[in-house]
Amino acid sequence: DTDESNFGIYRNFGVEQPKDFVEYLGGKDSVRRELIKSIQSGSGERTKMFKEITIDEIPEDYVVSKGSIKIMAIGKIRDFGEGCACPMGAVAREFLEALKLNDDECVVVDTDAGIEHFGRGVEAGCDLIIAVVEPSYESIQLTNKIVELANKIRKKVVVLANKVDNETAKLIKADEYLPFKKEIYIACLEGKELPEVNEIKNVVNKIYMHG
Repeated sequence: DTDESNFGIYRNFGVEQPKDFVEYLGGKDSVRRELIKSIQSGSGERTKMFKEITIDEIPEDYVVSKGSIKIMAIGKIRDFGEGCACPMGAVAREFLEALKLNDDECVVVDTDAGIEHFGRGVEAGCDLIIAVVEPSYESIQLTNKIVELANKIRKKVVVLANKVDNETAKLIKADEYLPFKKEIYIACLEGKELPEVNEIKNVVNKIYMHG
């Protein structure tokens, strides 16, 4: 989870929110100081926070589990005036680039909505970008920009249209489509664990094939 504003995603998995991973590195202020030092040095080199890390090496205090799924959060904005989320973006970018996976492992990264994470370079460590578009003009335009940016950095991109019906699906150009499901809508509204939905399973399998 690299979205510094979303505090509810964990409830959809039926788990408690994990500790902010940025605390493992001394906290947001510590990371910010290291970033400033790197910039002021004039070397042009980025701060290296990790040499290499595997999923099993992530400290248990910063991970919650649901079956075979492990969930971690880079960090959240928690206080008024604490500053921007740039340190969390830097941690996310460096972590993903240093992360080494086994053949049977896959990492799904939830970013904040929009394209700020492209500016932070978070996608550099990704193999596939999933752009979720919803039935609105603004969302379609934003998705077009995401596809453009993904192509610039030569990353595979899959456009997933979400919450569509027969009419709106015709107006959105996408690789995969998910219908509006009231049971998911209600679960999200109530902050409850999401139910299993066959349409989602099918789309996940198709996206996996894209990767």
